[in-house]
Amino acid sequence: MSDIKRIESGTRMSQAVIHGNTVYLAGQVGTPGASVTVQTQDILANIERLLAEVGSDKSKILQATIWMASMDDFAEMNAVWDAWVSPGNAPTRAAGESKLATPEYKVEIICVAAI
Repeated sequence: MSDIKRIESGTRMSQAVIHGNTVYLAGQVGTPGASVTVQTQDILANIERLLAEVGSDKSKILQATIWMASMDDFAEMNAVWDAWVSPGNAPTRAAGESKLATPEYKVEIICVAAI
């Protein structure tokens, strides 16, 4: 019997996969075409929703990878991120610039968390 559980699974991907006491979230994106601030807020709200669904929360995020369409938006994204991160529980993190799925996406965040 497998100890893997998939959340919001589709033909191409699952939004979350639980293995043991760890949850792996798919890359989350916000409202296409919205500002970096709004997209980051949308993404973080969706991360919180997915973590709550599996019995976790943002204080248990172990690692985050943040992709931005332009590093010129780094400070704007960080302002939202810094206000959101659970005090004393900052995860390991990497951030970089990359072409995202469509030009309307400016930020994508991928997380791994404990349950």
